[in-house]
Amino acid sequence: MSKSYRPDHRGSVFRFFWPLTSYLVTHGTVIFGAIFFFLLNRTTVIGRSNVPRSRNTLLISNHQSLIDSFFVGFACYFGPSFVKPYLIPWNPAGEEFFYQNAWQSWWSDQWKCIPVRRRRRDLSALNRMLHALKSGTMILFPEGTRTRTGDIEKGRPGAGVVILKDRPTVIPVTIDGMNDVLPIDARWPRVFKRVYIVFGKPIDYTALLTDDASREASQQIVDHVMEVVKAQMDWIQELKAGRADRRNPPWT
Repeated sequence: MSKSYRPDHRGSVFRFFWPLTSYLVTHGTVIFGAIFFFLLNRTTVIGRSNVPRSRNTLLISNHQSLIDSFFVGFACYFGPSFVKPYLIPWNPAGEEFFYQNAWQSWWSDQWKCIPVRRRRRDLSALNRMLHALKSGTMILFPEGTRTRTGDIEKGRPGAGVVILKDRPTVIPVTIDGMNDVLPIDARWPRVFKRVYIVFGKPIDYTALLTDDASREASQQIVDHVMEVVKAQMDWIQELKAGRADRRNPPWT
């Protein structure tokens, strides 16, 4: 078993107390998440049993809102994470957005964010991601940014590098409706919206494995996963239109 990762960009005192403070923050907030998503909004979760309750699990999702990482982690691991806190996913997050001041940085660290300097080759962040994934779970959004149209854009190769180096269990995740809950230009989340999230079967990417994490190989793996994410989105639209049965998801 890989040694549990702690934020190594922080001092020793912070790292010592971090498992406790992070547990209290994440699970305290999750209670409000249950009220928000299941009482104030109508949320449908499909395929949760497809996700293993084990370390080195990578959730690959489309990206619609600023709170997607919280939503995906909550929908997937709420309940089991109380006794297995390593299931709360790590979230690589833009340093310029989530680490602007000391207070924001503290909260981001409690929520298991890994600061990433966007639009540059951040090898230190990559190493942290690989270590964190080995010792727990992680969410990645290969599109790199939130959608303004609801369409799923082409994924970037960075997620493929992580897959090639760590060889995790990869779960394709599709969310729909979060852009209505928290549109890009909105300051506060909205209520009484319809939200769907689908967790697909683990992706078989063995035929795409290579000895090196070249850009081409990384892109091929990302494209393969995103095709499944898009197929799940098509199925959600069919479900909403009444032309699909939730008892017969895409992987059956």
